[in-house]
Amino acid sequence: MRILVMYQGHYGQRIADNIKRSALPDWIIEVHNLPRRLPLVIDEPEEFLPANLPQADLLLALTESQEAAQLIPGLAKRSGAKAVITPIDNSAWLPLGLRNQIQRELANIGVASIFPKTFCTLTEKEAGFGNDIEPYNSECIARFARLFGRPKLKIQVDWESGQIVKVEVQRSAPCGSTHLVAEKLTGVHIKEAVPQGGLHAHHYPCLASMSMEPTGDTLMHISGYVVNEEVEREIKPYIN
Repeated sequence: MRILVMYQGHYGQRIADNIKRSALPDWIIEVHNLPRRLPLVIDEPEEFLPANLPQADLLLALTESQEAAQLIPGLAKRSGAKAVITPIDNSAWLPLGLRNQIQRELANIGVASIFPKTFCTLTEKEAGFGNDIEPYNSECIARFARLFGRPKLKIQVDWESGQIVKVEVQRSAPCGSTHLVAEKLTGVHIKEAVPQGGLHAHHYPCLASMSMEPTGDTLMHISGYVVNEEVEREIKPYIN
C-alpha cells in the first residue's frame, strides 16, 4: 500500500515518524510538509498544492489549521488517493462545518474518508468515542487501521502474584504512545493497571487538545479513556 502523509508541524511529524518506523515492509510511505502559513480563504487550492505529488492509495492529512484543511480534496485528487484519513485531535483545526464540506468534496470525486476524533479511536470499521462513533467503508483505511489506531494490547498476568508479566502491542496509537504504555505496565499489579495506562499515554506526551468539547470532555482525556478501556478489557479475566 502506498501512503502519502501530509503534515504541518511537530504533531504530524511525530505521527509520520512512527508510521514510517512501524509500517509493514511492503508499504511505501511518502512524507511531505505543508506550509505553516496559508491564506484564511483559499479560492484556488491548486496554487498551494505541491507541484509533484507521488501517487498514493491512502492520503493521511495531518493538518494543523483550517487553512491547510482546505487543501485536502485537491491533495487527494492530485495524488490519486482512494481514501483519506483526517484525524481531529484539535477541533480548532477542523470545525464541524469545514469537516462536512471536505467530506462532501471527497465523496464527489469518489474518495472515501474518515475523521477520527481522536486519531487513537480508529478501528478497521469505525472511528470515534462514546456516542460519536462513525462507520466507514474503505479497505485502504481498514488496512491502515489494523496497525495504527485504537490501541490493542495482549496482556499476560501471573495468576499468583497478579502482576503483569508481558504486554504485546497488537495495534499502536498512531503517535506511538502505546509502546511506552506497554513498557510501563510490565511489572505493574493488575489493581494498579487502570488508570496507569491512560496516564502513561498522556505522559508520552499526548498532543490531543485540552480544550473542552461539547461533550464535556477534552480530546486528551478521551485518548486516556481509550487506553484504559483496552487495559481493563485485557485484565478482566484475571480479576476475581
